[in-house]
Amino acid sequence: MLSDEVIETIRTLAGRQVSHRQIAKALKIGRSTVDKILKLGGSKPERVVKPSALDEHAQLILELYAACRRNRVRVHEELAAQGIEVGYTTLTQWCRQHGVGKKPKKPAGEYHFEPGEEMQHDTSPHRVVLSGQEHLLQCASVVVCHSHMLYAQVFWRWNRLQVKIFLSEAVQALGGAAGKCMLDNSTVIMIHGTGPDAVPAPEMAEFSKRFGFDFVAHEKGDANRSARVERPFDFIEKNFYSGRTFADLADCNRQFREWCTKQNGRMIRDLQARPIDLHAFELAHLQPLPVHVPEVYGYEMRVVDVQGYVVLHTNRYSVPARLLEKQVEVREYKDRVVVLYEGKVAAEHALWPPGCRHRERNPAHREPGAPSARAQRRLPVPEERRLRTADPALDGYVAGLRKHRVGRAIAALRRLERLWEEYPAQAVLGAVAEAEQYGMYDLGRLEKMILRRVAGDFFKLGHGGGDDEA
Repeated sequence: MLSDEVIETIRTLAGRQVSHRQIAKALKIGRSTVDKILKLGGSKPERVVKPSALDEHAQLILELYAACRRNRVRVHEELAAQGIEVGYTTLTQWCRQHGVGKKPKKPAGEYHFEPGEEMQHDTSPHRVVLSGQEHLLQCASVVVCHSHMLYAQVFWRWNRLQVKIFLSEAVQALGGAAGKCMLDNSTVIMIHGTGPDAVPAPEMAEFSKRFGFDFVAHEKGDANRSARVERPFDFIEKNFYSGRTFADLADCNRQFREWCTKQNGRMIRDLQARPIDLHAFELAHLQPLPVHVPEVYGYEMRVVDVQGYVVLHTNRYSVPARLLEKQVEVREYKDRVVVLYEGKVAAEHALWPPGCRHRERNPAHREPGAPSARAQRRLPVPEERRLRTADPALDGYVAGLRKHRVGRAIAALRRLERLWEEYPAQAVLGAVAEAEQYGMYDLGRLEKMILRRVAGDFFKLGHGGGDDEA
């Protein structure tokens, strides 16, 4: 269909006595089209809309669309089952033309924020390469809405402890907090409800009071309301991570801070100003920082195991040997673990990522003369000592059993001791000697060998004869 502008151009050129052929060549359209337009005179050509084969079945399609839970493939199948044979593309085109299953687009809203009125916070999972290995990290960011000041960091995981650590650092880096912190309906912060009815968890509400702001959630699905913080995530993925290498999480966050400082100093076209300049004016309207901001930490109560370690997120951290089997308090900070006993610091270690199953040991925590963990694994267990002292003939088999089993072979030695206690000594020693000769350390087969040796002592094997006659 030609536009009104092209139709008017055709008529203007024809009025200047330009031939139909020249008009068609100049406008790159067919000559027949030029003839048709000029024959119509001043009236506009009507657009011919071809009727669809589905128009007469409109009500049926709407009913099937609701019954099939908005699945167009199923609607197409049901139409075919009722004898209405049309192509699937014909059905989808009809649905588009009549707005079936398509929500009308709404114009994006525009929000104006006064200085110090609001800041927005959100998180997004990002895949980041640390030391050549890809990890799934949680990127957290906060934006002060009036000045567009951005602060972002990445974390191994995301829970309420990380929320408090991040926002505490962010507010201090920004020089204060806005009156409210807008976020989505995050269950990490909000304990129940959505939108204006969302209620933060008591510990999060208490934390926000420290810096003088309130947590507020926007309506569910209204991402436009938090666009200030949503938009930078795409920019972070495409700009910050690209072409940069990170040694570890600390190195990534260090480069992240430098990058945020650089971005806050660039000119923003929509603002016609730099965020850092606007923030200098906005500082006076932010909630002032408290006189003292305590370092955020989480704590757990743990009992020191027999090897002198406490476990936190699958990782083990050593403590002094004097605290074996005692209950201690384990404090988890952003980058370190502190163990306290009776209110005094007993040990301090660097925090390892959760799930690493790492063992962090301080050599000073072992008592002088105490065997190392490797030496402890070489020490004989009580079952081994009892078997070796029971009979010298068991010595070689016990040594072979420990050699062929993983670790200290405690389970195997316990089973061998049970066999020694339950069966006659001669039968056990004979079976052990034979098994050792052939290098056989399967205790199930050893027990069968013992049973064959003692069978004649406990059961009548039946050599014929009839002693059972009365």
